[in-house]
Amino acid sequence: MQRIGIIGIGFMGMTHFEGATQLTPDEENGKKRTILGTKLNGGEVTAIATRNASKLAGDWTSIQGNFGPRGGHVDLSELKTYSDYHDLLADPEIDLVDLCLPTDQHESIALEALAAGKHVLVEKPIAIELDAADRMVRAAEEAGKRLMVAHVLPFFPEFQFAADCIREQRYGKLRAAHFRRVIAEPDWSSGMSDFRKLGGWGIDLHIHDNHFISLACGVPRAVFARGILQDGFVNHLHSNYLYDDGELAVSSVSGGIAASGLAFAHGFEIYLDEATILYEAGTYGGEWVVDRPLSLLTNDGKNTTPELSGGTEWCAAFTAELQHAVDCLNSDEESPILSGQLAQDALKICYAEADSIAGGQPIEIG
Repeated sequence: MQRIGIIGIGFMGMTHFEGATQLTPDEENGKKRTILGTKLNGGEVTAIATRNASKLAGDWTSIQGNFGPRGGHVDLSELKTYSDYHDLLADPEIDLVDLCLPTDQHESIALEALAAGKHVLVEKPIAIELDAADRMVRAAEEAGKRLMVAHVLPFFPEFQFAADCIREQRYGKLRAAHFRRVIAEPDWSSGMSDFRKLGGWGIDLHIHDNHFISLACGVPRAVFARGILQDGFVNHLHSNYLYDDGELAVSSVSGGIAASGLAFAHGFEIYLDEATILYEAGTYGGEWVVDRPLSLLTNDGKNTTPELSGGTEWCAAFTAELQHAVDCLNSDEESPILSGQLAQDALKICYAEADSIAGGQPIEIG
């Protein structure tokens, strides 16, 4: 049994908590939430740490994000609650520390957790600086503990289906792929109002694509990007990923320059020898719209909607992500999806893209 302690109860901390404990409203207005006893298989959240006294008392009504419900009132009577995260790190009954803190705090607290003998799951991105990511990966190796980075995109059913098809060559060899992930300037969180503190949208947002592309298609040899640099940070880009196979064409568009009516959109088009896979969805004018549900188009002329596994709850992908992390710890195996090294590679691509935009030429991935 992996006993999980969450540090940081903002939107992502709440999302991980709900994903792990399967909270559900028990009043019509959704303001009251209680633990129903449904836990991860082989793991459970047993402690949280936050400096906010109201949140420690179970009042999470101040929490909101760009998807899912607003926070409510949570029954924390069965959990340990710490106002100082050092006390959580010192708790011998915590096996996995789940860090849901701002990115600029990832390195220091991850290093403390590893030094305390804990496994670590840290929200994406692993860090903003490449040197910080390297120190985190090396510290985990030296401590003999797992460092996992919570890149959740591969656990969304549509993206999981796409990755499986590519990896298994279910419909033949990958020939080309294009990915899209764009947002308007966010106004739902003061913590995201300044993209510079997040490493620019080229890191905070687009790293999802770089991680998924590296996982599904392989880490590219080089990248060529065009886009907008603002104060040294990528605000928007179009990227081409260069592989040794010169016929493989993989590209993406990502950034934070969409009009306010387009709060978020993502999707992909993937071309295999024997099939084309399409998906497109986003928040248009305040409404979530799936303008192209996952579609499998095959050479026999058919267009089908694949059956997808996974729950329908708003946090189902995070449940799957946390379950995967627990499974890997229980089996003492390195996660091919959440590995610190893959997260570090995705960050390297982000920096190569910025250099490519600045210099107007392809940049090798170090």
